[in-house]
Amino acid sequence: MVVTGRLAAAAGAAALLVAVVLPSWSAVIALTGALAAALCIDLGMAGRAHDLALSRESLTTVRLGRSVGVELVAVNTGTRALHGILWDDWPDSARAENRTHQVDLAPGTQVRFRTMLNPTYRGDRVAGPVTVRLLGPLGLAGRQTRFSVPARVRALPAFRSERLLRSKVRRLQHLDGRNLADRRGQGTEFDSFREYVAGDDVRAIDWRATARATDILVRTWRPERNRHVVLLLETGRVSAGLVGAGTRLDASIEAALLLGGLAAAAGDSVDLLAFDRQPRAEVRGVGGKGLQLKLMHAMAGITPTLVDTDSSGLVRAAIQRTRRRSLVVWFTGLDGATVEENLFPVLPVLAQRHRVLIVSVTDPEVAAAAARRDTVADLYAAAAAESVLAERAVVQESLRRSGIAVIAAPPERLPEALADEYLELKQSGAV
Repeated sequence: MVVTGRLAAAAGAAALLVAVVLPSWSAVIALTGALAAALCIDLGMAGRAHDLALSRESLTTVRLGRSVGVELVAVNTGTRALHGILWDDWPDSARAENRTHQVDLAPGTQVRFRTMLNPTYRGDRVAGPVTVRLLGPLGLAGRQTRFSVPARVRALPAFRSERLLRSKVRRLQHLDGRNLADRRGQGTEFDSFREYVAGDDVRAIDWRATARATDILVRTWRPERNRHVVLLLETGRVSAGLVGAGTRLDASIEAALLLGGLAAAAGDSVDLLAFDRQPRAEVRGVGGKGLQLKLMHAMAGITPTLVDTDSSGLVRAAIQRTRRRSLVVWFTGLDGATVEENLFPVLPVLAQRHRVLIVSVTDPEVAAAAARRDTVADLYAAAAAESVLAERAVVQESLRRSGIAVIAAPPERLPEALADEYLELKQSGAV
């Protein structure tokens, strides 16, 4: 049972009446009895909690940085009107707005209460209990009950680079239309016939098609479609480093989403493996229009863990999951010690089976510090930044000499740089 401020105000008015107008014990007893009777009557006439049925969607999704309304459906299944207040509880990180609602339900009626949420970071937010306070007609007292109405809101990655996808797909279609060859090679598939012209390789002539036609026909080939792309996403402590407005992992997720959308448009299938000491998220053998949504849901809940990534375990997991030759895009760091200890020992095994592309997020503040030399303190910072840049350049050159392609760019440039590299590989027939 709960009482309201209205009961306290009525009690105060009664006390004032006794003190000023009727200063006697009989008046005190009479007024106290009247208040008690009103309280009991109000409590008895209050709505019953078991007459209120609450329900809502179990999962609601929203892009990070946007708002979403979560609806709570309330139905009065009883024969008595329900009046009171409802509180919809959510974690603070969900940034719930308009979570308090007035309940005024006649028998057999239904109402929808909407609570606006604006999550602050990726992942799931689990709804708390719904608290309902049902009051009597006088508003003096009532009953308070908590309901468990399970629900989750999943904040998907923001994917701000989605605006680049349409232009990259147009470029891909342009390459797909003009990137034809007269000779068949590794990573190509048959495209069409055309008439023979002087200078064509006679080995490209299709004699069966020529026999059915009036002209000599040669076969043309295009880069093979339905290839395989594997995204390896490190979630160890290196991915927790702050770069710009987010972490290295956030920037890697953004680039992976753009590459996944482009690969889906190219007809390729995509695998995703997020890993540190064990798999944290996985998508296998998905392509087509549903790929990006699956990638978003898979990467929504991954967060950096403060452990070193087991690179050998990551390579073993990738090889076990990928039998045919694929393009392996590995999102990692390019710090000298990290590469020497973790990447170089395992990269030859991976590169022997697949084409490997290393993708790394660079810190724009390091480049800015290297260019800033106004004061003596700036000179020391510039020297340290130049050392970092030189070490990174040595690492990149070592990887390239080993036949490993490298993409290193700041967060705002990384998705586009990775997409351009993928298109270059498509144009050359490498993937």
